[in-house]
Amino acid sequence: MPLIALTGGIASGKSTIAARLAEHGAVIVDADRIVREVQTPGSPVLARIAAEFGDEMIAPDGQLDRAALGARVFGDAEALGRLNAIVHPAVKGESQRRFAAAKEADPEAVVVYDVPLLVEARADDPWDLIVVADAPAALREDRLVRQRGLDRAEAAKRIASQVPDERRREIADVLIDTSGDLADTIRQTDALWRTLTGAAPR
Repeated sequence: MPLIALTGGIASGKSTIAARLAEHGAVIVDADRIVREVQTPGSPVLARIAAEFGDEMIAPDGQLDRAALGARVFGDAEALGRLNAIVHPAVKGESQRRFAAAKEADPEAVVVYDVPLLVEARADDPWDLIVVADAPAALREDRLVRQRGLDRAEAAKRIASQVPDERRREIADVLIDTSGDLADTIRQTDALWRTLTGAAPR
């Protein structure tokens, strides 16, 4: 079972690549989805976030106030580090359980871990392949403004809060250039799938 790490900066097109690999039959384990699940009301992770950053991080309905937490940690490396120290171990444990379940269900499955913070948290895990979605920061900033409605200052802040693009490129086994049109990204992703399935036929 090939275990692939797929990463990229915010608005890099990583989700497009993951969706295309899923269409081909890959099992996608989504780190962002796991993050949301481990932060549900009543969870130990949510309790620790409230203890660390204040009860105002919890909305009236008991859910995590993601906007408040984002405003607190983005642009503050020390605060972001404290948050990651709470969240990352829980996410790692749950993702490992999902990898094992996928392998048990189909030993030949191609499992793709869709993870934004690979460099920050799990670059040294035993991946069979690390795939990086890559686009210039200026283009990603434009996408955040156009597609997600962020103002330019907030978009730039979000990008600056992540590791530099060079750090992701350094660990990449495969680099998918997402600066072109959608068809070009799909073409590169299809080529990756052919490589993966050549190594692990289904």
